[in-house]
Amino acid sequence: MRKSWIRFGLIILITAVFLFFFFRSVDWREVYRYLRQVNISIFILTVFLAPLHLITRSWRWRYLLDQEKKDVKFVNMFKANAVGFAFNYFLPGRVGEVIKPLYLARKEKIRTGFALGTVLVERIFDMFTMCFLLAVFLLARPLFSSKLYAGAKDYSDLYLWGIVGAAFASSLLIFCLCLYFFRAKTLRFISFLLRPFSQKIRQKVLTGFEEFIEGLKFFRSLKNLMMYIVFSFIVWLGIIFYYWVSLHAFGVSVAFFLLIPYVFLTGVGASIPSPGMVGGYHYFSKLGMTTFLGVDPNLAVGVTILVHAVQLVVTCCLGYAILWKEGLTIFQLKKLGEAGAK
Repeated sequence: MRKSWIRFGLIILITAVFLFFFFRSVDWREVYRYLRQVNISIFILTVFLAPLHLITRSWRWRYLLDQEKKDVKFVNMFKANAVGFAFNYFLPGRVGEVIKPLYLARKEKIRTGFALGTVLVERIFDMFTMCFLLAVFLLARPLFSSKLYAGAKDYSDLYLWGIVGAAFASSLLIFCLCLYFFRAKTLRFISFLLRPFSQKIRQKVLTGFEEFIEGLKFFRSLKNLMMYIVFSFIVWLGIIFYYWVSLHAFGVSVAFFLLIPYVFLTGVGASIPSPGMVGGYHYFSKLGMTTFLGVDPNLAVGVTILVHAVQLVVTCCLGYAILWKEGLTIFQLKKLGEAGAK
């Protein structure tokens, strides 16, 4: 209990620090003036585009789940993504990343450990895809230098962020490959570590790890691997398109390609495990807009707040409508997620 309160306190502290820097020196009259100038027609379009990533992520997920079950229903994958992201908006610690696979495992009678393994693969490829897009942007930067707003130091810092992200994703990928291709040795090592525990606990943990490792076996299928890479780009190009449309709603006309650094930074902010991505997402969104898109700080604050609100409201309405229709409560799935995370 004490550890939970300490963790919660740290999350609140980190969130407060990021919000302080996000709101610092904001002129709310200017923010209000910018918000009044929003193009309503385009803004309404962003509301309908907000669930786009849930659709593309669901299509992509199929190539991981095919190794376990060939006929997983698309609607159930979409529901799992919607519920998972809704919980990420509602609770700290990104518990939705655990609830999402457990929800699908329950609906489709898939092994829970297998489903959890597929989500780890998803996150690895998310990081790789955005790092690759960022690398392409940085390499092509001299071709459109006249349209850039940031200075050499800003791009140097961005390059460093990209290196850190690629290194972290590579470490996770190597870890996953070692788990899968050295499966027997991994399970023997885990069994050795579990020797102080009862036979029942050892068996339960080992079964969970076996299922988790099975969720990584799509690496043996070159076809599925290539299709998954293609759909990873579709997912992130769709996310960039959503932000491109959102910025146009506020009169910010920017080339699609130039949004890559901004979306990369919002991804960094969203990875911070604060409730609803509040704080980290806001700070990095403002940083990305002011530094790499040349947007006025007050406009950046207004756009960030409104775009984040659209994502939160649309996703939560979808997720909680699904739970209501199925007779499930937030607390039931929260307990499910906490149990799966142990």
